[in-house]
Amino acid sequence: MEKLQYKLEVFEGPMDLLLQLIGKKKVSINDVPILEIIEQYLAYVRQMQEEDLDVSSEFLEMAARLLYIKTVSLLPVHEEAEKLVEELRGELTEYQDCKLVAAKLHDCAKGFEYYQHPPEKIEADLTYTRIHEPFLIFKSYLAAVGKGQRRLPPPVEAFRGIVAHKIVSVTSRFQVIIDRLKSAGGHRFNAFFEQSTSRSEMVATFLALLAMVKAKRITVEGEGENAAVTLVHGREEAQLDYDE
Repeated sequence: MEKLQYKLEVFEGPMDLLLQLIGKKKVSINDVPILEIIEQYLAYVRQMQEEDLDVSSEFLEMAARLLYIKTVSLLPVHEEAEKLVEELRGELTEYQDCKLVAAKLHDCAKGFEYYQHPPEKIEADLTYTRIHEPFLIFKSYLAAVGKGQRRLPPPVEAFRGIVAHKIVSVTSRFQVIIDRLKSAGGHRFNAFFEQSTSRSEMVATFLALLAMVKAKRITVEGEGENAAVTLVHGREEAQLDYDE
């Protein structure tokens, strides 16, 4: 490969260098073997680095891109490499066209007096001109209202079921169960829960029944809904301990 003797300042950017390398082949962009151009471009960048010259980041970025294309092209399935090469050809073609147009505009400007004028500040028009379906507007409104409500503290009603909830202790149900058994002589097991006004009362009643069975204050005979609860006489004063 012939040794490259380019100077960085000659080229406006990596695209300019690639077009110069393609021009040396004296073929069109569509016919040039891109892999050969990649080798020459990478050699140029390496030469610049060896001479401790300041290499622009644009040239290094293009070098990394070309190196990736070269790596992918070595894979058994290289459809991606072909796609990347075509993208590069397209960019080079557009860049070449822009250079040609710029050169023609420069030629047209020769012989005329012209001056550069800084861009004027134009006040932005903030008028909203888009048209939306009513359903989308309504949906956006609901989303905005929902976000606004989520930023507010929860209402008092949200805590009312927690703060005002009556907690029934297990020990408070002992005497209730004993009084009902003394007055009726016996009770169905499910009857103790039929008049419960809350889940807390039902749980406390059930735990109280279990504690009384363990202390042998009551007996439970039968199964399911037909189970009968009776008071064990002579055990009214048995100690009932329950850790709440």
